[in-house]
Amino acid sequence: MSWEAIYDSKKTTAVEAVRAIKSGDRVVFAHACGESQVLSNALLKRGPELENVEIVHMVAMGPAKYCAEEMKGHFIHNSLFAGGSTREAINRGQALYTPCFFSEIPRLFRERYLPVDAALVQLSQPDEHGYMSFGISVDYTKIAAECAKVVIAAVNPNMPRTLGNCFMHVSAIDYIVETEEPLIELKPPPIGEIEEQIGKNVASLIGDGSTLQLGIGAIPDAVLMFLTEKKNLGIHTEMFSDGVVKLVEEGVITNRAKNFHHGKMIANFLMGSSRLYKFAHNNPFIEMHTVDYTNDPYIIGRNDNMVSINSALQVDLSGQVCADTIGYRQFSGVGGQVDFVRGCSRSKGGKAIITLPSTASGGKISRITSTLAEGAAVTTSRNDVQYVVTEYGVAHLRGKSLHQRAQALIAIAHPDFRKELAAEVKQKKFIIL
Repeated sequence: MSWEAIYDSKKTTAVEAVRAIKSGDRVVFAHACGESQVLSNALLKRGPELENVEIVHMVAMGPAKYCAEEMKGHFIHNSLFAGGSTREAINRGQALYTPCFFSEIPRLFRERYLPVDAALVQLSQPDEHGYMSFGISVDYTKIAAECAKVVIAAVNPNMPRTLGNCFMHVSAIDYIVETEEPLIELKPPPIGEIEEQIGKNVASLIGDGSTLQLGIGAIPDAVLMFLTEKKNLGIHTEMFSDGVVKLVEEGVITNRAKNFHHGKMIANFLMGSSRLYKFAHNNPFIEMHTVDYTNDPYIIGRNDNMVSINSALQVDLSGQVCADTIGYRQFSGVGGQVDFVRGCSRSKGGKAIITLPSTASGGKISRITSTLAEGAAVTTSRNDVQYVVTEYGVAHLRGKSLHQRAQALIAIAHPDFRKELAAEVKQKKFIIL
């Protein structure tokens, strides 16, 4: 049977496709902007007739209506990274949060820590051989589909056909739903004076020929603003957005200096505008891989001069980083921060950079503290941290004693809090200054 005949035999509507999902099933949604709203909305409409369907998602960029209070008892969300539309449900106890490194999510599915009953994915249209690309969401989504008992795919001409280890044949799909829904887009965050200064400080650490990993948000975007004079930068990252495209077009990002995956940008998901998605379509400059490859510290470390740039919520004076909780409240997740911090440690000439504004709550609270807040999770241990950057400068912590670390971190804290921090340290006597 031809692939075209197989494809046609599996075509159905979203309403009919989600009837394959039963009460008590675990359903994995495609990650971030790769989520199909057509499929998720069809499943939500079945809510009243279902009980305890577990929806596993990392960053939810859609409205996440399965977290609404009226869905209690019908759906329970198991978050691998809390986001704006899911953190409230987690913190009121209606949704679950499972701590994990981004690189290890595929293992949760493969080794059946989280057995997958159904995967709801969104794919490009098939090529002449019957293969469809996972497009902007390869990450854990491809592995979830490979492990699922049932695969429901929205096939969308708006999904770019990205290249790399990101394809699935029509024969591996159980239900095909054709759709032309717009892909979810990520609007660029506003960049203020503080983010600009942090970006400038980070850029001072990046040399020509470096390979970059960039996180999500205003600070990574601000860093890109100050890289226009750099030469032959490369990309090995979990995700990138529109700012990277601009530097490619300006000839700053060439990947020519990369000793590993020479000439290629490596990523596992994309978040941005339709311009970014068009740039990625059939572009041999980009290779998409699953997250257990891109975020494997050993793989990351094969890149010489690897630089990772990630954000934190709080850093204590010993160098402990909290990036995913505010006290006891879950705010986000670990993501790929630790993967890349450790990968950069393996890299010849590597640099792992943690960034944060010096204050929160309009300048009332210092983000650099003598100790982490009660209940705060340690995202990146003090043993792993190398650079911490605020708008007031750079603290280099590797190889430094607790005494030296405290001095370096107080020096980049907001001036209003420096004396207070030094006094707290002396009072608590956990570091002798």
